[in-house]
Amino acid sequence: MKFSHRLHEKVKGIWDKTHEHPFVVGLGKGDLPVESFIRYMKQDYVFLIDYSKLFALGTVKAKNIETMAAFAKLLHETLHGEMDLHRAYAKRFGITEQDLENTKPTPINLAYTRYMLNVAQNGSLEELISSLLPCMWSYWEIGKRLVETYPDSMNHSFYGEWVKMYSSDEFGSLAQWLIDLIDHLAEGKPERELVVLEEHFLTTSRFEYMFWDMVYDGGDWPV
Repeated sequence: MKFSHRLHEKVKGIWDKTHEHPFVVGLGKGDLPVESFIRYMKQDYVFLIDYSKLFALGTVKAKNIETMAAFAKLLHETLHGEMDLHRAYAKRFGITEQDLENTKPTPINLAYTRYMLNVAQNGSLEELISSLLPCMWSYWEIGKRLVETYPDSMNHSFYGEWVKMYSSDEFGSLAQWLIDLIDHLAEGKPERELVVLEEHFLTTSRFEYMFWDMVYDGGDWPV
């Protein structure tokens, strides 16, 4: 069994709950409250700023030019693909790029990104990948599942662009490259090291679910 299959099985229960989350379902049905989406857009924008740094660190830790180039592509696509989508949505609400960048991360957002950055800075390349992979992989799975479950979701006048991006073959190919890379790097690893990778994957999958919960319900710092 490929190591990625083992990882997916480990978090299946969490990811199944994510597909049932009212925020995700609301994207598919098109009835997600706009205020929840605005909160998501702003929090995810500052999340992506730190997430991009993980790809930069991946370039540093890569062992060959091909892997370096692939991480550089991931960095570029995040800064100029995903974040462009957020900037385009922000314009609809009169939110400037400066407003987006000045958004203060919630406790969950901050804990999530700091966990990944800590792993990336102090761990191996495979540890870095195992911690950042649930975000990309689960988004791809969410996008595809929404299209399958709600065929008209890509045509929604507001949320359709979101569904199109994360269900796209282009986004999927980036996620698949990371999946293939973790499988390659895990080959021959002793079980004690695989368990560490598995734990990172589980932890950030939990953070992913908590992020959806946070942007839907509006969880923030206590007064």
